[in-house]
Amino acid sequence: QVQLVESGGGLVQPGESLRLSCAATGMIFRLYPMDWYRQPPGKQRELVATITSGGSTSYADSAKGRFTISRDNAKNTVYLQMNNLKREDTAVYYCHAKLGLRGDYWGQGTQVTVSS
Repeated sequence: QVQLVESGGGLVQPGESLRLSCAATGMIFRLYPMDWYRQPPGKQRELVATITSGGSTSYADSAKGRFTISRDNAKNTVYLQMNNLKREDTAVYYCHAKLGLRGDYWGQGTQVTVSS
């Protein structure tokens, strides 16, 4: 059974940093790309960052230069380092795995609130 558990969210002021973690179980973690999505209140869920099984990364324009996605296959964990946070980064952040025919799996989400 695939399970993704996020942690690390919280309340921060604009300009501050936060690191999110997502621990995966029930899958051969190293074989799959991992994503971070976010969903602001009242808005659609959007892709923030992706890391492939080989470690290549890509980012939404809004995250580029501020966010870094990384993974530690030995710990079955994917991270999202978020620097210079802005009010518009406020959202529930989800980690995601697409396991081919097994479908899509999501974490429970972790709230990030950026407010002064």
